[in-house]
Formats: sequence, C-alpha cells, structure tokens
Amino acid sequence: HKEYRRQRQMCIRDRIKRLEVQGALGIKELLDIGSVLDMALSARQYGSGDDNEEKAHDSLYSRFMELVPLEHLSKEIHRCILSESEIADDASSGLKAVRRNKKLTNEKLHNQLNKLVTDQSKQTMFQDNLITMRNGRYCIPVKQEYKNSFPGMIHDQSSSGNTVFIEPLAVVNLNNQLKELDNQELAEIEKILENLSAQAASEYENIKFDFETLTDLDFIFARANFARSYKGCLLYTSPSPRDLSTS
Repeated sequence: HKEYRRQRQMCIRDRIKRLEVQGALGIKELLDIGSVLDMALSARQYGSGDDNEEKAHDSLYSRFMELVPLEHLSKEIHRCILSESEIADDASSGLKAVRRNKKLTNEKLHNQLNKLVTDQSKQTMFQDNLITMRNGRYCIPVKQEYKNSFPGMIHDQSSSGNTVFIEPLAVVNLNNQLKELDNQELAEIEKILENLSAQAASEYENIKFDFETLTDLDFIFARANFARSYKGCLLYTSPSPRDLSTS
C-alpha cells in the first residue's frame, strides 16, 4: 500500500513537470490532475469544517485554506473525460459531429452487408451468414471455391484455407468513409486533450502548490495516526537539569 502511494505520487509529480514545459497530457494523465484538484477541494472543505471558530485555532487551518481547488478546470476535465477509455461526445462540437456521422455510416454499411448475407441467391457462396472484421474492414466469410465469383477484396483466409474473408465491393466506399471518420475522431480527441493540457498548464503553479500541500498534509496525518496507534504523547522537557536520584 505504501509503495503504491509512493509510485502514484511520483507519477503525478511527473505529470506536473510536463505541465511546466507546456507538454500535452494524455487521458490518464489529465484524470490524475483532476484527482489532485478534487482532493484539494475535499481537503479544503474538510479543513473549513462546520465549526469555523474552532477550526480557525487549528494549526493546520491555514494550510487547508491555502489550497486552490480550481473547480472550473476540474469540472472541465471530468466533463470531457468520462474514464480512462472514454471521451464524452459533448467534449467538443467537432467530436460530436464526427461520431454522429460514424453512427450513420456504420448503420448504412451494416444494412448493406445484411442484404448481402441474406441474399438467397448467394447463400451457397458463404461459409457462414455473418459479418466479421479483418484488418479494420468489414468482411464476409466466403468459401474458397467461390472467391473469384464473389466481387470484392480479399483481406484474410482461415488457417485451414477453406474460407476467405472478402470485403464486398458494394461496401468498399462505406468502409473507406468509416476509416476516414475514425481518423477524424482521433484528431478531434487530440485537440480536446491539447486544449485541456493548455488550460492545466496555465494553472501550473497552483496545481504544483496543491499537490505539495496535499503531500505535506498526508505526511502530517500519517505521523498523527502512527502516534495514536502507539498511544504516543508529546514530550515535555524541564527548562533546567534535574537530578533524578533525589526524586
């Protein structure tokens, strides 16, 4: 557990260093920055507490209040990034439009493929009535002896050699459109990540301060928990030497 926390702190410190040099961060890296800001907000709220008068005399009160949660940045990160593997459709208007076009193109492509695999006049050619993916292209499994009778591009064959996977000529253009939309989607996601990275970089000093303060507070509380577990207490020393033999 301690080793995990240490490694995680090192990872986050590396993220912050990249912000210092205006480096673009990836999805997981931006989520880590968002986590720091979320913890800063939680810690500040904890530090303020319900009893403000009592908290004001707490030696750590000022440390909590110095935290800068940057809620606007944290909310923007979480609005755009839903998880380590998912960017929200609404992260940008461009991404939303591309994904809408992908969905429509995918529907057209599958409708065309379904017509082909259910065409009774071609049933003898097919090894199976299914649609599969080969090399990123939608294909239909065709019997080896019919490969020259079925118009399309061969992308693969089975290990036995009895089946070839053919991209029907009727869907080549739609497959091409889908690949192009895939590239456009990746480009839009890169823009979103670059924009979020730029926003985070502009707040580099505050993010670095939050992380260092949280690390200090974590260490302070860890020492307190350790002392409590051993029922420790503060050591008071006498201002002048004392002869214990006479006590």
